[in-house]
Amino acid sequence: MVLLYLFFLSISLMGASFKFFGRGFAEQLLATTANPFLGLFIGILATSMVQSSSTVTAMTVGLVAGGALDIQGAIPIILGSNVGTSVTNTLVSVGHLSRPDEFRRAFAAATVHDFFNLMLVVVFFPLQLFTNVLGHASSVLTDALKELGGLQLVNPIKTIVGPAVQAIGRATSESGAVMLLIAVALLFLSLRYLVVVLKSLVIGRIEGFFNQMLFKTAPRALVLGVLLTIAVQSSSITTSLVIPLAGAGILSLRRIFPFTLGANIGTTVTAILASLVTGNPAAVTVALAHLLVNLLGVALVWPLRRIPMTMAEVLAEWSLKSRLVPPVYVGTTFFLIPLALIHFAR
Repeated sequence: MVLLYLFFLSISLMGASFKFFGRGFAEQLLATTANPFLGLFIGILATSMVQSSSTVTAMTVGLVAGGALDIQGAIPIILGSNVGTSVTNTLVSVGHLSRPDEFRRAFAAATVHDFFNLMLVVVFFPLQLFTNVLGHASSVLTDALKELGGLQLVNPIKTIVGPAVQAIGRATSESGAVMLLIAVALLFLSLRYLVVVLKSLVIGRIEGFFNQMLFKTAPRALVLGVLLTIAVQSSSITTSLVIPLAGAGILSLRRIFPFTLGANIGTTVTAILASLVTGNPAAVTVALAHLLVNLLGVALVWPLRRIPMTMAEVLAEWSLKSRLVPPVYVGTTFFLIPLALIHFAR
């Protein structure tokens, strides 16, 4: 409960901090992220560096709530965070490198998540760029939620954290920079230990059930991915958890793939919670866009599942031929390419 309070406080404080930065700062940040390509690569790089899409999406929601980002500037960052979050389980799979057969299975199970998220970017980023389809669709959902009173449900939480935000504002002499630093520190702290606590409460109770029964059918594996990720608030944890099972040959790539799709859906809950705490319709719209792209992604990619699965298997075979392939793949995909493209996009 304390960690949840700190999480909600960090989001509210982040939004409040930008009110003290001045109009010029907000306009400069909006101008920077007005380039959707820059937003996309910032999302990939930032998430790869902190290895948590929950942190990046929650931070993005806070920026939108504070008026420092608009919806069209935030959605590309959300799309990029989807790609960046898959770096963790890919790094976990490299631990099997000394055992060729284990590594081939583990690396394929990890990178299938990468290729799925890259396919979503290839499909949805151009659509978003030219039509703002995600912004429009999620705005409709936000309006429906507002009419049903959904944005009012968490007002008690906003009321509870309000005095703490005001107290921090007074203690920092209403310095936007100091308030933002405190907000970011609280966000990292709360999410980091929230994941640790939830992992110890949830994962320990179900480890004995990670067998063929849980992954017997694709819908069951997908629902398991959704629920487990919601429970531990981290898709990195849930997707990394099955990598050793894939390496050991207990779970096949075909069984793991729907589980990773479910994890992608489950990870959107953090940003949705953060947006509801703000009560800001634009922030809720961005969070719902994250949910929408992952739901549509499952509907779109599931019939084409052989594509990401085959690409993952081929990359795993290449990695067996040369041990340079995994570090080069991770370094270029998640760090060098985004850094270079951010440089050129600016």
